[in-house]
Amino acid sequence: MRFGPIDHVWVWTRDMDAAVSFYGDVLGLPLVQRFGNEWSEFDAGAIRIGLHGAGDARDVPHAGTIVFRVDDLDPARLSLERRGVVVDPHLGEVLGVGRYVSFTDPDGNSLQLFEYMEGSG
Repeated sequence: MRFGPIDHVWVWTRDMDAAVSFYGDVLGLPLVQRFGNEWSEFDAGAIRIGLHGAGDARDVPHAGTIVFRVDDLDPARLSLERRGVVVDPHLGEVLGVGRYVSFTDPDGNSLQLFEYMEGSG
């Protein structure tokens, strides 16, 4: 049995309004649907990103990383910083593949921008 393609990824959020604003307004993803503070879903191209409300849970699990492919890392990073996102100052590199920067959403979920080297992605 073969699994895939990926349909969607989702992350927990304690503050749905802040998370919806971040993914919609800051990252510019179109909101597909929202069900109060329980669930929101964004169109991220080939997959969807879901935000799952954590209610009043004290500890929200953080797992995985949402990676956005960009054509040019430098202006994409600058665009995030201009929108108030704190981007990790360390520029990462996967030798022979590409480079990336990391940042988090309002709940501490990990995200990255990834620029593939020409011919590698």
